[in-house]
Amino acid sequence: MVSSTVTTTHMIGIDMPAKDELERISISLPGTLLQEMDKRVVRQGYSSRSELIRDLIRERLVEEKWEGDVEQVVGVLTICFDHHQRGLSDKLADLQHNKYVNVFCSTHIHMDHHNCLETIILKGRPNEIEKLSITLGGLKGVKFARLTRASIIED
Repeated sequence: MVSSTVTTTHMIGIDMPAKDELERISISLPGTLLQEMDKRVVRQGYSSRSELIRDLIRERLVEEKWEGDVEQVVGVLTICFDHHQRGLSDKLADLQHNKYVNVFCSTHIHMDHHNCLETIILKGRPNEIEKLSITLGGLKGVKFARLTRASIIED
């Protein structure tokens, strides 16, 4: 049963729960699934089951935005590479000037004498960000590449 006594009218004229108002729901789970959820709550440091469930729902909403390829999304590409690889730094810079993906910023650090780590914050359509990430990750001298998907999720 879902109930709410606090509502607010939005511009489109639909009554919605107030932004900070929490709704209480009840769910039924098999015991083994509940045990796994409780383990995750402890392992990941959540203060409650509700916090875990909210995060899981938000993660799924982000995934759906990335699957839709309609809205612009944000991603963070992390790459580790050998900075002694001939021409790699120039290729990385050239590819980041792609006109279909907005590069908000990049941070470059030297991990040791041979290896650099770079994080690149990207905004654009999901397929264009994915394409750029695969291209950058596939360059000779890139040892590791991982794209973290993000998007704006309204609570």
